[in-house]
Amino acid sequence: MSTGRLSVRVGSIAPSATLAITAKAKELKAQGKPVIGFGAGEPDFPTPDYIVEAAVAACRDPKNHKYTPAGGLAELKVAIAEKTRRDSGLQVEPAQVVVTNGGKHAVYNAIAAVVDSGDEVLIPTPFWTTYPEPVKLAGGVPVTVETSILSGFKASVADLEAARTPRTKALIFVSPSNPSGAVYDRDEIVAIGEWAAENDIWVLTDEIYEHLVYDDNKFFSMPALVPEIAERCIVLNGVAKTYAMTGWRVGWVVAPIDVAKALTSLQSHQTSNVNNVAQIAALAAVSGDLSAVHEMREHFDRRRLAMHAKLDGIVGVECLKPQGAFYAFPNFEGVMGQQIGGQKIETTLDLAAVALDQANVAFVPGEAFGSPGYARFSYALGDDDLGEGLDRIVNLING
Repeated sequence: MSTGRLSVRVGSIAPSATLAITAKAKELKAQGKPVIGFGAGEPDFPTPDYIVEAAVAACRDPKNHKYTPAGGLAELKVAIAEKTRRDSGLQVEPAQVVVTNGGKHAVYNAIAAVVDSGDEVLIPTPFWTTYPEPVKLAGGVPVTVETSILSGFKASVADLEAARTPRTKALIFVSPSNPSGAVYDRDEIVAIGEWAAENDIWVLTDEIYEHLVYDDNKFFSMPALVPEIAERCIVLNGVAKTYAMTGWRVGWVVAPIDVAKALTSLQSHQTSNVNNVAQIAALAAVSGDLSAVHEMREHFDRRRLAMHAKLDGIVGVECLKPQGAFYAFPNFEGVMGQQIGGQKIETTLDLAAVALDQANVAFVPGEAFGSPGYARFSYALGDDDLGEGLDRIVNLING
């Protein structure tokens, strides 16, 4: 019997570094400090008007004031299935869709559905800070697969095979990637999907940034390219990034029928249904055209290029041009050991602390993503703040 005040599993959870950095930046702003935050992973645009209007109308409809099915509104599940076919070419049935309270809930439930105690889950670095925590909560073992700027932050089949053991149960696959901005090409995705199928490994593929790709890069959904993986593949997605709806908290899982049923049962005891008004808003989002999305992507693309040029121009800093999402992930190893702001910098944790204290700039150090020496900078913020914040970083490092 545990004698601790908290359970061992809950007590071992690391808080979200990205949310912590964002909260700290907001706290300092409230104190009157001119903080510019590169930490938040959310678009700076308002949710499109047609989505908001759908929610307003839903508020006035008494049927939305009551409980609805735990797995999601029937009409939303139909729309998500159609949206999935439209955007990725993957044919799924509405019964395979489970609507969740945001993307994190989708990740948590998907892992809970397939991971048992002692199971190993492969997670390529750099990884979104949330991925390892639900694995540990399920009693599983997160196994990191190291990538770097030299590999374009992409794991190869050889990398994954080297990490595979008889206990390997699942792989978390992300393209476009948070935090690196890497996008896997068709051949790379096919190779990984075929490897997973051959080894009976579950793939949890996070497609939340599917519409945010740039230049000649393209998004591909693994189960659409590798049909043989479909019965061991769970697709994670949501409206947060594509439609600037982070606060609405609507995500979803697309899974084999038996998994979808199990997830619905789990959710029926966790949360019951997702907020009905938010579901109606999500219905308007996924059923509408992508014009608002394309407009936001144009802004992100311009900021991406500006951020890359500024960061990659700092002596001792190397930054790959992001291919997708809205993050840059520069390598600061070349400035480690230097005196910056009157302090010797040994880690990106040190650099982040000095930047916040002396330059009023907040960013997330790479340690949070399993990649010390790097840092994540979001370019989902206004052009003026982006330019001013990057200038402060340049001046801080250059002295």
